[in-house]
Amino acid sequence: MYNFKYKNPVKIIFGKGTIPNVASEIPAKAKVLMTYGGGSIKQTGVYDQVKNALKNVELFEFEGIEPNPHYETCMKAVEVVKKGKINFLLSVGGGSVLDATKMIAAGALYKNGDPWKILSEKDCVDDALPIGAVLTLPATGSEMNGNAVITKNATQEKLAFGSPKVMPQFSILDPECVFTLPDRQVANGIVDAFVHVMEQYLTFHVNSPIQDRFAESILLTLIEEGPKVLANRTDYDAAANFMWSATMALNGLIGVGVPQDWATHGIGHELTAFHGIDHARTLAVVLPGIMNVRREHKKDKIVQYGERIWGIANGTEDEKIDLTIRKTIEFFESLGVPTALSDYGVTKQTIERIMKRFGERSTKLGEKADIDYVEVGKILTDRL
Repeated sequence: MYNFKYKNPVKIIFGKGTIPNVASEIPAKAKVLMTYGGGSIKQTGVYDQVKNALKNVELFEFEGIEPNPHYETCMKAVEVVKKGKINFLLSVGGGSVLDATKMIAAGALYKNGDPWKILSEKDCVDDALPIGAVLTLPATGSEMNGNAVITKNATQEKLAFGSPKVMPQFSILDPECVFTLPDRQVANGIVDAFVHVMEQYLTFHVNSPIQDRFAESILLTLIEEGPKVLANRTDYDAAANFMWSATMALNGLIGVGVPQDWATHGIGHELTAFHGIDHARTLAVVLPGIMNVRREHKKDKIVQYGERIWGIANGTEDEKIDLTIRKTIEFFESLGVPTALSDYGVTKQTIERIMKRFGERSTKLGEKADIDYVEVGKILTDRL
C-alpha cells in the first residue's frame, strides 16, 4: 500500500427529518445564498423545509443550475455573490448543484483573472467562500469531497477541479429525499456511485486488502440495495443504504493508499460535452470498453472483481473477464441504463472529435497515464 495523508473535515448529518438542522449549522449573522436547480425542490417540499428553518437568516436565492452545471451560469451567480456581499453558500439539490456551488465559492474570491483557469489550467484555489449542503440526490459523492465538474457551454468543454477549500462545512443527507426521485435519476445515481468505486478499485494490486474490501462492500451494497430503491421508492432502509453508499464511494476513504484510474470519467465527460448525455450513462458506456480494451493491464483486478462480486470462479482468465464484463453490462441495463454508444446516437465522427481533442491536449489517462488518444479511440469504438 502507498503512503498517504487523509483528512475529511465534512460534518455529515444523516437521517430522516434532519433538514431543519440546517438552521444550527449556518454561522451567526451570515448572508446566505441558497443555490438550486430547476425547481424540483419546491415540488418535493425540501425548499419549504429549508426556508422555514432559515426564516431568521438573511437569505438570497439563485435558481437554474443545470444537471451538467454550466460555467456561464456559475459566473452569473458569482456576480450575485459580489453584489450582495454574500459570505456563505448553501447548496440545496444533487451533485450538480453542489459542484456549481463549489465553482461559485472559488470563483467569487479568485484574483487571477478568469476563474475558468481553475479548470483549464488547474490554477490553485487559494480561497473560497464557505459552503453547506442539503443533498437531495445520492450519486456524485460531492457532499463529502472537494471535487467539482463544470461544463463551459461556449466551447463544449467539461472539466474538473479539486480543492480542500471547497469541501462543504456540513452536508445534510435525508434519505426520504429519495422517495420523490424519478427512476432515471435513481438509476443514474446507482451507476455513478458504482463507477466511482471502480475507478479506485479496478487498477492493479498494491497489497491493500482492506481498501479492496471496503470498495467491494460498496459495490455489493449498490447491487443489493439499488434495485430495491427502484422497485419501491419509499423503502427507507434501501434509500438510506443507497444514499450512504454513494457518499462513501467518493469521500476519499477507499482511494487512499491505492492507484486510481479515472479514465472512464475523463472519456465520459467528452461524451457529455459533445452530446449532452447524462454523466452516469456515459460511465455505463465507457467502463465496459475500458475493461475489455485494457484487460491485459487490469486482468488481476478484473478477475478478482468477477470472483468476489459476481461469483465467477470457473473458466480461463479471458473467459472470466468476458463474463465479468457481461455481468457488469447486465447490471447497468437491468437498471434501465443503456450501455452502447449507438443507444445515444453517437457515431464514429464523435469518436474522431474526442480523439482529436485528447491528441491536441496531449492527454494521458489511466492509473499509469498510458492511455493516449489512440487508445481512447479503441475504447470508444469497442462500445459502438
